[in-house]
Amino acid sequence: MADQRIAGAVKSALGAVEIPGGGDLAGYAGLSEIIVTPGAIAFAIAVAPGMEAAFGPARTAAQAAAEAVGEGRKVMVSVTSDRAQASQGQPAAQRAPGPRREGVPGVRHIIAVGSGKGGVGKSTTAVNLALALAAEGLQVGLLDADLYGPSIPKLMGIEGKPAMRSDGIFQPHEAHGLRVISIGSMLTADQAVVWRGPMATSALRQLLRETNWGGLDVLVVDLPPGTGDIQISLCQQTELTGAVIVSTPQDLALIDAKKAIDMLRRLDIPLLGLVENMSYFIAPDTGTRYDIFGHGGAELAAHRLDIPFLGGVPLVMAIRETSDAGRPVVASAPQSAEAGAYRAAARTLLEQHPHLRP
Repeated sequence: MADQRIAGAVKSALGAVEIPGGGDLAGYAGLSEIIVTPGAIAFAIAVAPGMEAAFGPARTAAQAAAEAVGEGRKVMVSVTSDRAQASQGQPAAQRAPGPRREGVPGVRHIIAVGSGKGGVGKSTTAVNLALALAAEGLQVGLLDADLYGPSIPKLMGIEGKPAMRSDGIFQPHEAHGLRVISIGSMLTADQAVVWRGPMATSALRQLLRETNWGGLDVLVVDLPPGTGDIQISLCQQTELTGAVIVSTPQDLALIDAKKAIDMLRRLDIPLLGLVENMSYFIAPDTGTRYDIFGHGGAELAAHRLDIPFLGGVPLVMAIRETSDAGRPVVASAPQSAEAGAYRAAARTLLEQHPHLRP
């Protein structure tokens, strides 16, 4: 297989990379498995705590060596340590902070969209909220940070891997007026991302900072569900304008949403609002409203948690159909009631945070 062939070529090339203390990287016990996809090569170098800087030149040389045999693939190399083990017994969000937060060149504001659990429509909400912000006249980008379950290419109708400049910088896809990047575009169909946390966070950092965003008012980041390494690393290392949380009305979803909110508050990330997805169902034949998952739970929770409520999005078959077809409802049916719900959420967000406008 081509993936195995290239992985072998990379391993051979790493034999020419010297590491601190002598020896080469190919024979180093801390070298992870070399993962090859149609669009990327990824591996990690595990080092002792405090040796990260010393291995910096080796990382740079390893990236160059892999690029030389990678046949045009994006190379993602991370240097990791077991420093976190020194914090055993502490929740991840309470560990010592990493590097200072930095902005992203060419991006004025970054808004993360998260949820406490999967299955609440977070990615669909992120896509349509980004499109709704663009419909208000903003230049908007979309980053798929859900590396283990990247769904943005499907939702946005994107095919093929992104172009890459000669300097290794991604050219994002253009879809429905948004600039979009996702690891999903670099995978084969049904290929899983089997990466440990440090490798995943390194890949996210490169997707975020090695993409030519070209001047955005807002970059919407679709986070993975929950409160894991990817969310924590992004919040600790990136200057976020704030976060939007998505939940359904039922108690189980709200319990998990509150955990995501707690994580964000511990990390000093402003909470821009809460969206209630699958808020209600209107029967198309009778016009009768049904509160399938309960009524007003997210709005009540938002008030109790002192978070702005951005509105409810109905449970409508058209949202599912257009999402599956890669034609998000805000783009494909902008005059529909369901698109209007996303537009209303975007307008409420902009009214409460006018600095988001150019």
